[in-house]
Amino acid sequence: QFRHVQQLTYSLIEWRSQILSGTLPKDELAELKKKVTAKIDYGNRILGLDLVVRDDNGNILDPDETSTISLFKAHESASKRIDERIQEEKSLQQSLDLRGQPIFNSTHTYSLYVNFKNFVCNIGEDAELLMSLYDPDLSKFISENYLVRWGSNGMPKEIEKLNNLHAVFTDLSSSDLIRPRISLVCQIVRVGHMELKDGKKHTCGLRRPCGVAGGHW
Repeated sequence: QFRHVQQLTYSLIEWRSQILSGTLPKDELAELKKKVTAKIDYGNRILGLDLVVRDDNGNILDPDETSTISLFKAHESASKRIDERIQEEKSLQQSLDLRGQPIFNSTHTYSLYVNFKNFVCNIGEDAELLMSLYDPDLSKFISENYLVRWGSNGMPKEIEKLNNLHAVFTDLSSSDLIRPRISLVCQIVRVGHMELKDGKKHTCGLRRPCGVAGGHW
């Protein structure tokens, strides 16, 4: 149980640093806060502590402003959600047993290290490169974006990061490791002027999709 709680703590520390960085978009920040509160409630259940009753946004309900019936329903819903999470992890381990694969502790998290070397594409303007992990079988992204700003001169916008662009995709679970396929996808967004037919350029800083690349691993 110590290692179980230890991994939960490591995940919370990592997510806390992401929240305090102030770099996450509003929607991703809200989603991450929900993951944090869910992880805390899950840890409390493992340790036999009291269940904290929250609203849909993860905020603690005030018993002075919330009716008894609403508190009861929220508590019942939260308890059911945690029980389902525990059952899912048990089912995952049983599935791995039946398939004869190594059993990964479902509370462990894994990371993927990416070393970005170079970007070669004749755009003629600045570009933003958004790299993320993608599940082609479920048609959805399973990680946040790693952003690289690339200049029109063929160099990183932050020149001090030349030959030193690294990314670590964290919080990959054991269920991610047994996915049939995972792709590393790079979305290319062109940032610059809007060119009109008369040859004149108006406005600047417009973001337009330009290309995409990907590979399985």
